[in-house]
Amino acid sequence: MTDEALDPRWVDEVLLAGPDEQVALVLAAPVTRAELRRLVSAKQAVLSSAGLGPGGSVALCLAPSLAFVANLLACWRLGARAALLDHRLTPFEVDNALQRLAPQVVVTAGHASGGPLRGFQEIEERVATYPGRPADTPHALIQLSSGSTGPSKVIARTAANLVEELERYTAIGAGVPRAGERIVSLASMVHVLGLVGGLLYGLHIGAQVVIPARMTADGILATVAAGPEPTTLLGVPFHIELLSSVQAPPPLPQLTGMTTGGELVRPEVYAGFVDRYGVRLGNMYGMTEVGVIATDLFGEHRPFLTPAPGLRVREEGGELLVSLAASPYLGLVDPARWSGGWLRTKDAGFVDPATGRFRVQGRRDSQVSVGGLKVDLTEVEHTLAALPGVAAAVVTYDKAIEAYVTLQEGASAAGVQAQLAERLAGFKRPRVLKVVEQLPRTATGKLVRDRTLLVAAAADSVPAVPTVPAQRAATDVTDGHQGAAVPAASVQEGSTTR
Repeated sequence: MTDEALDPRWVDEVLLAGPDEQVALVLAAPVTRAELRRLVSAKQAVLSSAGLGPGGSVALCLAPSLAFVANLLACWRLGARAALLDHRLTPFEVDNALQRLAPQVVVTAGHASGGPLRGFQEIEERVATYPGRPADTPHALIQLSSGSTGPSKVIARTAANLVEELERYTAIGAGVPRAGERIVSLASMVHVLGLVGGLLYGLHIGAQVVIPARMTADGILATVAAGPEPTTLLGVPFHIELLSSVQAPPPLPQLTGMTTGGELVRPEVYAGFVDRYGVRLGNMYGMTEVGVIATDLFGEHRPFLTPAPGLRVREEGGELLVSLAASPYLGLVDPARWSGGWLRTKDAGFVDPATGRFRVQGRRDSQVSVGGLKVDLTEVEHTLAALPGVAAAVVTYDKAIEAYVTLQEGASAAGVQAQLAERLAGFKRPRVLKVVEQLPRTATGKLVRDRTLLVAAAADSVPAVPTVPAQRAATDVTDGHQGAAVPAASVQEGSTTR
């Protein structure tokens, strides 16, 4: 990541170049490159009149929309820094974020049409000044981390760093959409996968970026069927499970495959999607701080991933580190997180010295000690989530292992407990199972593992049920190492952009 800002002309050269008549975006209607350039110029004039200029700062709090795209590109064209705030944040959260980021201009939705299942909205934006300050760094983009495991971090990237990531996508080769193809993006534009892997890469390479009108299984499949061009789906495991629920998908000869980012993908979910649609399901691993880090777009090396061109990944003490020229953080952050050109991912993993490929084995902070025995909470969580009758599961640790689950119709906590006892040694099993109506998720669809939020979600749900009798707990901890461990395949999929 360079410390020098790129000339604002990079927006026209890298993102907006191309034939006037070429379709760049498809939301409510196709948008050609000429139309997009005109719209960006118009938004640029409005932002300028609000006082935004080179070196300025703006916060965008807009749902996925043409207004979001145009305002973002207009900001960059002015040489200003854009901070992206998820439109689903509460007013309290937005206020807190604005106080942290202190932008000079804030763009919000004065009026928006669309509901929670809409893939995009029709927005009339409101541009207002804010008592903030100019950008004090050369960064072009500010994002907040997802906050799935705690308070969000302020992550900053330069325009040069974004361009480097676009070049990585281009260099990956097979499995990455090309000019003239379509990217049906299900990932939020506010977050790195949908922003860079979908929107910016599509604009850069000359592929159509298409957003479904409705984020339902039928709406997504109808969007794929709407055009003849080779089409790649871009989403997260939630979308894979959604599409896998369709019993008889229509013929989709244009669908070439899907690339997923987000959480770990369970093997049974992977197999279910591939069997149902007959196309590749590619895996992408990355971070908001870096963007795409590694891929396995054809499932050729599962559970290993290949580092993206230009990046290095190494292992230190069981943790994966990725090469990064400068710290991606603003504000107070653990200084050990980035040092000497290496970013600690906080993911546990193993690097194959022979091939350079690596395997992600879950969050490093998911490993806990129970009675002196190591337990990987990711393994427990995946085993629980794979049980018949379990719709979703999160496993946490607070003096003991606890599980929060949503159940499918007809399933019971007692039945889940019985199945879990067959699959996990006693010392690995949750001491308490809490059935909730709905598990909290981040804006990107990832399950939240913040115990405070999980406890709140469980407060009005089914009472907690002990899963291991107290009188057996000591015996299970002492003798549990003799039990059969869950096969490694239950946690073998690499995680992806978070």
